[in-house]
Amino acid sequence: MVDLSIGAPVDPVPQTVQAALAAAANSPGYPLTRGTPAVREAAASWLARRHGVTIDPGTVLPVIGTKEFIAWLPTMLGLGPGDTVVYPALAYPTYDAGIRLAGATGQATDATVALGPQPVKLAWVNSPSNPTGRVLPPEHLAKMVSWARERGTLLASDECYIEQGWEATPRSVLHPDVSGGTPDGLLAVHSLSKRSNMAGYRAGFVTGDPGVLADLHEISRHAGLIVPGPIQAALVAALDDDQAADDQRERYQARRAVLWPAVEGAGWVVEHSEAGLYLWARRPGADGWESARRLSEIGILASPGELYGAAGVPFIRMALTATDERIAAAAARLATLA
Repeated sequence: MVDLSIGAPVDPVPQTVQAALAAAANSPGYPLTRGTPAVREAAASWLARRHGVTIDPGTVLPVIGTKEFIAWLPTMLGLGPGDTVVYPALAYPTYDAGIRLAGATGQATDATVALGPQPVKLAWVNSPSNPTGRVLPPEHLAKMVSWARERGTLLASDECYIEQGWEATPRSVLHPDVSGGTPDGLLAVHSLSKRSNMAGYRAGFVTGDPGVLADLHEISRHAGLIVPGPIQAALVAALDDDQAADDQRERYQARRAVLWPAVEGAGWVVEHSEAGLYLWARRPGADGWESARRLSEIGILASPGELYGAAGVPFIRMALTATDERIAAAAARLATLA
């Protein structure tokens, strides 16, 4: 089987990261919950250098994997029964899981203006989107920021795929064109899993509103949610190594150039997918489950779109996170359907 159903990196971790991890292996003491000064400076430098975002390094909090952070954020914020959390209509399931863990009420919608006056404690935005690869323009993100601030809603932006923009340039919610130059009421969540093949390291960070970050730091400190010292050293190396990230980006771009025309040639229509590590596709006259079944018959695993929300019923999601050989095999198998 060619497994394109999940976005798990398969390429090597950069040598700079492996070397940093090994050099920090003799780490007998407790690490800093708030991160070493090197971690905070590296994160701030990366955001400025690559994404035009200026932050106070003191507002950086390293996290044990951003999926874990997303799942526990509602609980860490003290949300529970009677509290509403908004997340995208098409989204990977962890937003919903985190809301359920907290006992809060989730609402999957992209039409935030239609929510009326009801209070919303937390709203998630994900651009580039998983699963669709859609990139929200800065003007739209700015409207979401204004909407959230008017209501006193914390707007959390999952920016895991921000460095995989293809036909569009993703913007951070903390970019001055979006935030108005202030992080008030905003969180930006960043992962090293896709950028640097570090899914196995469980390494990421969050930054944004200083007051919220101070609270999250205190909770993390007392709960023992501390990124291990060697992983913090590896995180610094990854954020500093732009060349390795660019090399990985080129690998994904090459795989995308092989898989996209093969998917279309086999009868599927690719929609959005202007960024991220997935193709979001539908076949006229078939739903996502039927499409996934048909692909499985030729040895390709894809995710039915309904797994990401009711609006995804007609679609499948196919990941670019497979080796060159597996992507080529998928293209060859798709050609038998043309």
